[in-house]
Amino acid sequence: MEISAKDIAALRAKTGVSMMQCKAALEEAQGDEAKAIDILRSKGAAQAVKKGDRAQGEGYIFAASNASKAVMVLVRCETDFVARNDDFQALGAKIAADALQNGAADVQARNTDGINAAIQGLGENISIAEAKEVSGTTIGTYVHTNGKVGVLIALNGGTEDQARDTAMHAAALRPEFISPDEVSTEAIAKEKTIWTEQLASEGKPAEILEKIMMGKEKKFREENALLTQAFVKNPDQTIAAYLQGSTVTAYSLMTV
Repeated sequence: MEISAKDIAALRAKTGVSMMQCKAALEEAQGDEAKAIDILRSKGAAQAVKKGDRAQGEGYIFAASNASKAVMVLVRCETDFVARNDDFQALGAKIAADALQNGAADVQARNTDGINAAIQGLGENISIAEAKEVSGTTIGTYVHTNGKVGVLIALNGGTEDQARDTAMHAAALRPEFISPDEVSTEAIAKEKTIWTEQLASEGKPAEILEKIMMGKEKKFREENALLTQAFVKNPDQTIAAYLQGSTVTAYSLMTV
C-alpha cells in the first residue's frame, strides 16, 4: 500500500526517528501507526516514545552570546547525574549555539534529531523547556556554576563588566522586575492582603494604616525591582547607581 507523506510526518513527530525509518515501519505495518511504533521500538529506534511521559525534575541552563545578542536555554532531563554528563553538556552547548545563530524560536524543532539521539544514548526523557533571547548595545550573561539559574541582561550604554556584574547580581537576588513601577498590580494586591491581616493582628491605629501600607508597598516594589536593589558586590549603592545612567533594556531570569 502507498504511505502518505502526512502519515510519515505524523509518525516522525511521535518517535523522532528519520523519515526513511518511519516510512519503512509504516509499510511493514500496512499503515497501522501503533504497529509501526512497536516495530520501531523492537528495533531500538523509538526509545523517545517510551520515555516521553517520564517526569523531568532536573536540567541545566546553557547560554551563548555575541556582541549584540544573548540566548539562554533550559534543557530538561530526569536526574542531575545526566544533567552533568559530558554528552548532555555537549548537546546543551550545541542547542545554545543554534539558538544564538538561528533564534530562540523553534529551537526545539531544529534540534529534534540530536535530542532523540541523546534520549536513546543517555536513557532519560530530555527536552528543551525554555529558550530566551535578548538584544542590545551591551550584553551580559551569567549562569551559576550548578547550571540551575541563569540571567541575560541587555544595556543601552554601560560596559561589559557592568552588564555581567548586573547579571550575576540578578542571579543571586532573582528580582522579578526591572524597575519599581513595573511591579504588577496583582503582586501588590496579594501582598496588601497579607499586610492588612498583619496590621490588624498588631492592633495598629486606623489613622496610620494608610501611611504604613504606602511604606510597605514602596519597600516591596524596591526590593523586587532590579534597579532599586542594593548591589550585592557593594550594598552601599543600588544597581541603578552602579550602572551610572546606562539603561537596562532587557532582562531574563531562568531557573531549573
